[in-house]
Amino acid sequence: MSLSQSVYRIAVFASGGGTNFQAIVDAVKVKELDVSIELLVCDKPSAQVIERAKQAGVPTFVFKPKDYDSREAYEREIVAKMQELQIDLVVLAGYMRLVTDTLLKPFENRIINIHPALLPSFPGTKGIADAFDYGVKVTGVTIHFVDGGMDSGPIIAQRTVPIYDNDSLDTLSERIHETEREMYPRVIGWFREGRVKLEGRRVTVDFEQDKRQIGFVN
Repeated sequence: MSLSQSVYRIAVFASGGGTNFQAIVDAVKVKELDVSIELLVCDKPSAQVIERAKQAGVPTFVFKPKDYDSREAYEREIVAKMQELQIDLVVLAGYMRLVTDTLLKPFENRIINIHPALLPSFPGTKGIADAFDYGVKVTGVTIHFVDGGMDSGPIIAQRTVPIYDNDSLDTLSERIHETEREMYPRVIGWFREGRVKLEGRRVTVDFEQDKRQIGFVN
């Protein structure tokens, strides 16, 4: 079966408003991204992203972590569901939990995350605020493979976002999020097209024109 005929299945994990999830949905809708969003996984039953998934017709797996004895317990359930759906790529989009080997091993090198700073600087849940408060002049967005650490996996793509003298945390946050929404569907498309290669910690992308457009930091 040729690439154009095959179905590339992704699952998206999110915990909050779901703006990156929506960007992926929108890219699929206008045929800029040729994937099938098979599942939304969410750990917060009140999260807005669940309604976004319903509106888009995307099935959901919603759970409360406190209902399980451990992270491994709910991850086993998630893995079983994703294997049943034959998921090709797992996309973390504002999923606010570390993952364990229970999830990592079955989907080795097939889990990616987006982070609102230029890793390895400012990892963690407050990447935008940490960069802003530190006083750096340039921050940005990183898309990386997921490993067992905190935002520590091999870097796939980065794009810089300047911090202006008159910026507030809100104005900077909006530019960061705009950049995220532009980058994530494109990088997912690279995976769908088989352009991403990982050797050790080095990631290469066999698509030089797109590489320039997205503003990689080497």
